[in-house]
Amino acid sequence: MPTDPGHPGPQPEPPAHPETAATGHLPADRLPADRRRSDAVRNRARIVAAARDALAGAAPGEELRLNAVAKAAGVGQGTLYRHFATREELLAEVHRQDVAELVEEADALLAAHPPVEALGRWFDRLTAYARVKRGVLAALEPRAWNALAARSHGTLTEAIERLLAAGRADGSIRADVDARDVIVLIAYLARLEESEWPTRARHLLDVLLNGLRTRP
Repeated sequence: MPTDPGHPGPQPEPPAHPETAATGHLPADRLPADRRRSDAVRNRARIVAAARDALAGAAPGEELRLNAVAKAAGVGQGTLYRHFATREELLAEVHRQDVAELVEEADALLAAHPPVEALGRWFDRLTAYARVKRGVLAALEPRAWNALAARSHGTLTEAIERLLAAGRADGSIRADVDARDVIVLIAYLARLEESEWPTRARHLLDVLLNGLRTRP
């Protein structure tokens, strides 16, 4: 039967985008904007978490390998470099997030526990932070590390002071100690050998906590 020239028959579908045909998914640049943003946020979080895990498990002096971080995060190296152009940028973000979490946790612990218990639980979190900090320190040039430390020192001091102030207020923490005392005393964590870390780090913080308590 002849086809009506005014009503053409079925037309072939346009060829699929090569990436769509190969993977079944649209390429990133063709995704809706909100989907691209959510994927970017998720990928960034995965990269930072993978870098933190790598630093915590690294041997002293071991270099953070960005290709290994990308693999552990489940992203391509191109995705990693879009978020962090250099190793230093990634390390700085790990450090920034860890400090922010430590500061937030101080307030959360004080809301849920008596001051001495809150301080002890915060020391638990500090142990994990200090171990990652060792990796950041080993991987960064001195100038970059000094800039990071200068930005974070004040916020950590304020968090420790809030924990101590709550204990001083209820009489459970000595009145003659301040945040600077605690910061100086916990600096010894950087001197621990890697083999000592699992047993000695938390033990020493317990000794410090007992020294901060008021005597009965």
